[in-house]
Amino acid sequence: MQTRPPAQYEQLAARVRAHCLRMTHRGKSGHVGSMLSMADLLAVLYSSILRVDPKQPDWPDRDRFILSKGHGGGAVYATLAELGFFPKDWLNTYYLDNGKLSGHISHHVPGVEFSTGSLGHGLPVAVGMALAARHAGKQHRIFCLMSDGDCNEGSTWEAMMFAAHHKFDNLIVVVDYNRVQALGKMEDVIEMEPFARKVEDFGWAVRTIDGHNCGQIEKTLSEVPFASNKPSWVLARTVKGKGVSWMENTVSCHYGSVNDEQLAKALKDLGANS
Repeated sequence: MQTRPPAQYEQLAARVRAHCLRMTHRGKSGHVGSMLSMADLLAVLYSSILRVDPKQPDWPDRDRFILSKGHGGGAVYATLAELGFFPKDWLNTYYLDNGKLSGHISHHVPGVEFSTGSLGHGLPVAVGMALAARHAGKQHRIFCLMSDGDCNEGSTWEAMMFAAHHKFDNLIVVVDYNRVQALGKMEDVIEMEPFARKVEDFGWAVRTIDGHNCGQIEKTLSEVPFASNKPSWVLARTVKGKGVSWMENTVSCHYGSVNDEQLAKALKDLGANS
């Protein structure tokens, strides 16, 4: 693991957020709020935690990263481009006809392990990868970044039971817990609290963190597995639309795209050039 000053993570996260705003504006696509909330998590994961190599995306001993909230794939694309997995100009083709980058994350892109979109699919796949790694005697780890919306799905809880029963301590889940879903806030859709206690009751080792505090993110993820013979669960409290004042904690930023004027205001909030 290579630790970095928190400011370096924050700078990378700011660039990722700016990319996501420009990408969704250009492609007239949605889900930008979901991308902004997880930018700090991705900045730390890819800078210091994940054992991956941009020059060898298919390196056999790499850690595997699954984005279950596939609608936020633009943020992963932006992070991968910043770290050299593919040219940054690919970002200009996001969500466009004949472009290299689809709206939902695709395994056809260097550095992406699995295509996702429908919620509740990511963790079952990650659990399967953890099982395969164990049977093959491999030491790589499997990380799965999920949304709170993923946790409304029964397939997620079935996978959680399987992982705990089989003691997959090579499996780490991070939940982007922004508490805003497609049609409303969690308290109006399906309330998950007491969330951490529920996950612990399912046999996981759980930590709750501030998902925008890069130093805390790094420290927590550097300590996985949190317990031997248990999968690790990080409940990262985040803000939907983080970094753009008029987007934060709003339902509308889940689907809506930004127009020219909104893009300029959003980039100004982030301190980025338009």
